[in-house]
Amino acid sequence: MFAMAKTAFEISLGLTGILCLWLGIMRIGERSGFITLLTRGLYPLFQRLMPEVPKDHPALGAIVMNMSANALGLDNAATPLGIKAMKELQTLNPEPETASNAQILFLVINTSSVTLFPVTIFAYRAQLGALHPSDVFIPILLATYISSIVGLLAVAYMQKINLFDKIILSYLGGFTLLLSSLLIYFSQLDQASMQQQSALLSNTILFSLVITFMLGAIYYKVNAYEAFIDGAKEGFETAKTIIPYLVAMLVAIGVFRASGALDIGQELVRSAVRYFNVDDRFIDALPTALMKPFSGSGARAMMVETMQTHGADSFPGRMAAIVQGSTETTFYVLAVYFGAVGIKNIRHAASCGLIADIGGITAAITVSYWFFG
Repeated sequence: MFAMAKTAFEISLGLTGILCLWLGIMRIGERSGFITLLTRGLYPLFQRLMPEVPKDHPALGAIVMNMSANALGLDNAATPLGIKAMKELQTLNPEPETASNAQILFLVINTSSVTLFPVTIFAYRAQLGALHPSDVFIPILLATYISSIVGLLAVAYMQKINLFDKIILSYLGGFTLLLSSLLIYFSQLDQASMQQQSALLSNTILFSLVITFMLGAIYYKVNAYEAFIDGAKEGFETAKTIIPYLVAMLVAIGVFRASGALDIGQELVRSAVRYFNVDDRFIDALPTALMKPFSGSGARAMMVETMQTHGADSFPGRMAAIVQGSTETTFYVLAVYFGAVGIKNIRHAASCGLIADIGGITAAITVSYWFFG
């Protein structure tokens, strides 16, 4: 208990500088118009996916802003924007205590974790000694895309959304083409080259993003230094805020592992997997996957504990990071977003959200073996 409490504080302390850096950079991107650009780009898609929302209704703007904040990894900004979007959608809801189609679709897209730049995961990997902290970027991108597509297909089936609409097809086709190109490129490489090229591409994309934000700040005459300081302050507050949660969760998980209970559970699953002659290395990262739908802080602690136990660059360590970046806390999002507007009948929101989670976890396991197996 004492050892894990000390470890949790040391990890949080080490995260401070990295979080200050990245949240400062993200704040520059926010003020330099990057989110506004994403908003304009995604506007036509959400108009087709949510036909019951009028064209100029403020809900669409709030939805796209929330999606954009999630895509950039701005968790603290995404949650209030998400609640605002849900409240705007509630003004169009004819049955205030029952979730509307638009509200369910919005929630499932949130639970599928559309995160393009999972900087927090990179920060944890860097703190725990990963050689290339962002080498999981491309695998996370592939897994979160599959999670989002699975969630969208589930909702489209339940709500009879026409996914063959030209606008929807063009967006999905564009995203699919981009990721298919990555898949084709990486499928031609051996595993060592794949890891090297993935790390190189990830680092190039991330550094290019920083340069783009800076250029945007120059173009829009944004004071980049002040924006960075504001974001860095938020990073410091974030690092400070997670200390008690990380201490509580890591101590609990440490005791759970020390008692032998976690090992017993994993060995039972391992025996079942071996019975079918399946590679069982993914089981060491399974606790993160099982915790993720219920608790973000719990899953984060499981990821950290897995990387500590097996190493940040081990197969379980990398897979836990990919799982963490490919799905969201379904039941937490359900409680916060629907609770904010007083919805009691959630209809098919939970089932579709869990389907997206299963798709994301399955994809995370698959790409982990592909890139790092």
